[in-house]
Amino acid sequence: MTSSSSSYRKRIYTKFGDKGETSLLYGGRVSKNNPHSEAYGVTDEAVSAMGLARALSQDQRVKEILRELQKELFTIAAELATDPEKYEMFKQHFKPVTEQMVENLENTIDSLEQGVEMPKVFILPGGSPASSAIDLARTIVRTGERRVVALREAGKLTNELVIQYLNRLGDLLFVLARYEDRELPLERVTGERA
Repeated sequence: MTSSSSSYRKRIYTKFGDKGETSLLYGGRVSKNNPHSEAYGVTDEAVSAMGLARALSQDQRVKEILRELQKELFTIAAELATDPEKYEMFKQHFKPVTEQMVENLENTIDSLEQGVEMPKVFILPGGSPASSAIDLARTIVRTGERRVVALREAGKLTNELVIQYLNRLGDLLFVLARYEDRELPLERVTGERA
């Protein structure tokens, strides 16, 4: 690439975060350790882990479910990256989490459970690469759930349904991982020494 053409390309680095701050979605600079940053950052981690799971899965239904969940989590990350004072502006551009979204997760759980026998004991993740990535996403979602609770405790959560959604999403990912491995034997945790 010549120097003249490179002057027109946008650089990926902005240097705006070099002092440990970042911008919220509709304005305002906060610490990268701010409860908003923590909440939407962990949500982003979950989206990436689901992407890994989707790339590893050979099951079309699992891949489609994961893709839809990734899209919903992008919107949730936007909601978490919005200061409560700018929430009306967020709602002009995005759909916030609704009771219907939580109910949709429950319906998906119910549907998946019809196709797989759920374990009655703790199991060891690792039955397959895809289910391992789904279980990884599940644990990241649980971390995100804790971060959103911290956001609420700080008085900075506008929509309480985000907590319900993440709670139900963790349940769905557990079931989805078992569904992914439905033809494989479960490794049960019995409490015996290895």
